Amino acid sequence: MLSQRSFLIAGLLLLLSLQTRGANAVPPGEPHVYKQVDGRSLSLYVTKPLDWKASDQRPAIVFYHGGGWVGGAPGQFTEHSAYLASRGMVAVQVQYRLLNKKGSEPPVTCVADAKSAMRWVRGRATELGIDPERIASAGGSAGGHLAAFVGMVDGGDTSEDDKTISAKSNAMVLFNAVFDNGPGGWGNKRVGERYKEFSPFHNASRDDPPAIVFLGSKDALIPVKTADDFKANMMKVGVDCEVMIFEGQGHGFFNHGRSENKYYNATVIAMDKFLASLGWLEGSPTLVLP
Repeated sequence: MLSQRSFLIAGLLLLLSLQTRGANAVPPGEPHVYKQVDGRSLSLYVTKPLDWKASDQRPAIVFYHGGGWVGGAPGQFTEHSAYLASRGMVAVQVQYRLLNKKGSEPPVTCVADAKSAMRWVRGRATELGIDPERIASAGGSAGGHLAAFVGMVDGGDTSEDDKTISAKSNAMVLFNAVFDNGPGGWGNKRVGERYKEFSPFHNASRDDPPAIVFLGSKDALIPVKTADDFKANMMKVGVDCEVMIFEGQGHGFFNHGRSENKYYNATVIAMDKFLASLGWLEGSPTLVLP
């Protein structure tokens, strides 16, 4: 008979699989190899506006997919990328190395790849037609952790990276991000006493970028209090942070194709307004709620 712990693990894996459903297809956009490591090539996928030209100085956004550090693939944010490209941004979806589902190692390779990808994008700003000082990081669940990590946590770099290029994002868009890896937080079994090396929640500082956080009130992985405390940590050090709680919603509620896109639409419009508040987008959102 399965133990209560086994049922809990199965439930969490189900939630993660729901979040990344449909993410395994190769996403549209220009593929680029940003890193070769462990005998394999890691790619990212660039979606550009229709009127893009190399001489542009556009804002950009780098998306990291969810999947508990052990699953998922680029493609989760294809619709987000297409929308933001229609609004004038360059959008990037990142492939990163996944952890062994049966292992217990911390996400060392995940955070290293996340930083490498951000450096690749910033280091090729001229080639990509983007402004290197206006690059947001974004992601959902474990991908949200990586998006917050590159914005907030020092260290975790691979020795092969060019550290003269900053891996720090200039804004963060966090969809039910598992950014608290401390005691009692998600992922603590993997990071253990090393949680301060990995947990954005425990690394708030004055030089962090502004953030917007989306969370469902019924998220089984992230309590609402965690999001509220995260905001308090950020505000305490003088960094703007907005938290939006969606009543009755669980993990992955924001994904395209869920709930007839009610929450996808709502979060995308809020994301648009957040980026516009930074001066990155002009005009009102072009996505309209039904």
